[in-house]
Amino acid sequence: INSRRAWGMYIDGFVTDQFSKEANDEEELKSVKKRLVYRHIAWLYALRSQLLIIAPWEHANQKGMLGVYGRRIRKKFGVGLVDDEVTKIELKTFLPKEEYKRLIDAQNTATQIINEQSRDLTKLRKKDIIEDFRHMELEKVLYDFYVHQGKCERIKKFPLPRLYANVSQYFVGIFIFTLPFAMSSLFYGLHPDGLWFSIPLSILICWIYLIMEIVGDYSENPFQGMANDIPMLSLCRTIEIDLREMLGETDLPEPIKAKNGVLM
Repeated sequence: INSRRAWGMYIDGFVTDQFSKEANDEEELKSVKKRLVYRHIAWLYALRSQLLIIAPWEHANQKGMLGVYGRRIRKKFGVGLVDDEVTKIELKTFLPKEEYKRLIDAQNTATQIINEQSRDLTKLRKKDIIEDFRHMELEKVLYDFYVHQGKCERIKKFPLPRLYANVSQYFVGIFIFTLPFAMSSLFYGLHPDGLWFSIPLSILICWIYLIMEIVGDYSENPFQGMANDIPMLSLCRTIEIDLREMLGETDLPEPIKAKNGVLM
């Protein structure tokens, strides 16, 4: 969020006719600022859309009951709570028509949008709307965006090592299987009737370890569109509001609100 706010601040303060040999119309400069800011907002929604594509190892893409349960949870307590068509609408709203047609079919639309920003900055440098220092500072911010995007993509596209995940499941299974034998002998040694107290206590302890394993399993994938995921849509909308306010706009969208106790 801070990198995005820095981008809006730089665009607002750096895009001027201070270094231009010819005076630039104020409306033209506002148009340039709006184009750069709006394209960045489009990048946010494009990245969110790409991160929501279900990976082969995520729960909603599994076979059997696990996959059925994952898809149902995703629909009822995840991205199904919000209309994902908002992503397509936002891209059309914030990208110029020609750019939208050209970039929407790219293998990585978010990457190409940032590259389009860099091309636009180069054109502004040729027109002396920004000089070398400002050009370099703005390019550094674009690099930061690539770093943020790369980190998200690394989390999304590279699963937790299966050796670690599978071994932990095996260990929890062995623990759950052997615990009742240990608990029964312990309670029986205290009192013959104590054997019955070992049953509810064993169930409780096994349930705790099983839930811990499930929580860890779902936490491995924070971009699969479920209730426990990172609220990407809310973050995108927060940044959008901040940037559009920097442009002086007053007709702003409402922040994303939680539905059924879930913030997406």
